[in-house]
Amino acid sequence: MVAMKGSLDHTAPLFLAMVRLLPAGLLILAVGMALGKPQPRGWMSWAWILAFAVVDATLFQVLLAEGLQRTGAGLGSVMIDSQPLAVALLASWLFGEQMGLWGWLGMAFGIMGISLLGLPDEWIFQAGQSLWHMLGTLTGFVPVSDGAEGLSGLLSFPTEHWLASLFQNGEWLMLLASLSMAVGTILSRYVSRQADPIMATGWHMVLGGLPVALLSWQLEPMATQGLVLTDWLALAYASIFGSAIAYGLFFYFAASGSLTSLSALTFLTPIFALLFGNFFLQEVLSELQMFGVALTLVSIYLINQREAIAQRLSQTVSIETLEAAGLQEEAEPVAAAKDSGS
Repeated sequence: MVAMKGSLDHTAPLFLAMVRLLPAGLLILAVGMALGKPQPRGWMSWAWILAFAVVDATLFQVLLAEGLQRTGAGLGSVMIDSQPLAVALLASWLFGEQMGLWGWLGMAFGIMGISLLGLPDEWIFQAGQSLWHMLGTLTGFVPVSDGAEGLSGLLSFPTEHWLASLFQNGEWLMLLASLSMAVGTILSRYVSRQADPIMATGWHMVLGGLPVALLSWQLEPMATQGLVLTDWLALAYASIFGSAIAYGLFFYFAASGSLTSLSALTFLTPIFALLFGNFFLQEVLSELQMFGVALTLVSIYLINQREAIAQRLSQTVSIETLEAAGLQEEAEPVAAAKDSGS
């Protein structure tokens, strides 16, 4: 994000999206062939790869580049990093991945955490004050007139800014990019059943990058005129590390691992963005943002360890139940099995 945002001052969004797709896809294909990975075979394989390319490569990168040019980094980051929730819902419905209480609690912490990281502090304080007034009115602790004002503030506070920025600053583009990424993550599981995940990732980036390159050539004839050496280095970083390596690893693990747990790691994106902002731009985290970092880390732990946490709690409850019933002899083997398992 840092490399892309800096380069957008001197180039065009479609060209930036093309650079993140075509060179990276060719690099992944070269690595796959060097490793002896098989090429996709059959019309079914290519059909899934083409659908994967349209959704996860063409749509996602174009929407991301256009949205990044038109929106603030904070709010845009919140919207695009909300995609693990969509992935969790789709994976639960399509693949039967179980979230459980701890998984959903972790997801809620993650949404709260990235909201505290990306949304302006004054928004959060104003919304909290309005909500407090509304609750006070409902419980009778705040006069009706004050509570009505608070309720009005809660209803009108985000709406006016949201509707204005929705069409002017590109937040809706970032939201669509987030949904495209979520659907692409789900599609990767189907693609991996038909083709090698590394080769499929490379081909989907190449095929998805071709229409973007054509659009950039037609609509952005001056896209490279303002680029300097540092811009080219930033674009190379975004293509090699931000696309080739990141995409290759992400979809390689998505082919066999838990989509929900893997997708939850993208909650770390705004944390890294803030850390890099502090390191390169001397930006300072607010207290709310520090709290958001803590919530995000807790969220990732709960989502990725949800099954282990539930199992440990279940074993603890069973031991306590046996001991409460006076069955100490039966409780001891259970406790020993728990210790050996942990």
